[in-house]
Amino acid sequence: MAPADAAPSRRRCGYRGLVTVVSPAAGPTRPGQRREAAARAGGPPADAGRGVQPRHLIVTVYGLYSRGQGGWMSVASLVGLLAGLGVDEPAVRSAVSRLKRREILRASRRDGAAGYELSGSAMAILREGDHRIFRRERARLADGWLLAVFSVPESERHKRHLLRSQLARLGFGTAAPGVWVAPAYLQDATAEMLARLNMREYADLFRADHLAFGDLPGKIGQWWDLGRIERLSREFVEAHEPKLAAWQRGRPAARPAGAFADYVRVLTDWRRLPYLDPGLPAELLPPAWIGIRAAEVFFTLQSKLEAPARAHVARVIGP
Repeated sequence: MAPADAAPSRRRCGYRGLVTVVSPAAGPTRPGQRREAAARAGGPPADAGRGVQPRHLIVTVYGLYSRGQGGWMSVASLVGLLAGLGVDEPAVRSAVSRLKRREILRASRRDGAAGYELSGSAMAILREGDHRIFRRERARLADGWLLAVFSVPESERHKRHLLRSQLARLGFGTAAPGVWVAPAYLQDATAEMLARLNMREYADLFRADHLAFGDLPGKIGQWWDLGRIERLSREFVEAHEPKLAAWQRGRPAARPAGAFADYVRVLTDWRRLPYLDPGLPAELLPPAWIGIRAAEVFFTLQSKLEAPARAHVARVIGP
């Protein structure tokens, strides 16, 4: 499932949740600024310590629980589930209207019931996000790197900004102007993105090893905004580690509604982090990297809450 408001008609992409909304307008140039702009664009949810907007919760719910029914969910079911997250019916309907305008959801009736289904493009974005959000392993240094080298004519500068934004969304770091770097496992996702946006003619992809010169861990700190990733990972841990401790003392199966609420919230907060840190090799990161601890918190909570959360959903909307 991916980071949520990707409108296909505007070439937006994102996650299970859907990730980053990208506008072809001119964007910031520094890596940290680009990622902050992507977050403001609506893809990754708000910082972990802040309130999460209803539309992000709705996309998480759709990504988790609607695809077994072809991406459809009735209005009554959606309202019932979001009530358990503290979102009232008017806020649900307002958020759904925004998602409809962004062409993520579309109105559809089944057996006389009013509801909404995910668009085809949204379904594709969610599938791509699944591979990223639920990927446990970090990249290995021995696997090498993926280089994206692009050149876009000045007359098409809007495409240049779009391409930069999409590479940042996928988790690329900037090695030099027009040269972006990422762990090698992102090859397929990058090729798919270039094909989807009809931008293959502007870019070349290479597999590479770092041979020389300089200190590679130091380079990583230049190519990626590790300071922001560390801050957001720490906020995630501070927000959700207490929940993990509480569930470890209790029995999630005995409180399925609570398990559902906590699981949706933790996933909504988590889903942007794997895009900011695309699983960089652990040996290249600072000692005791907080991102590893954040991943442990998420995946442990997932293992405890997923089943009782799904049981709650089945009771609310049916199997």
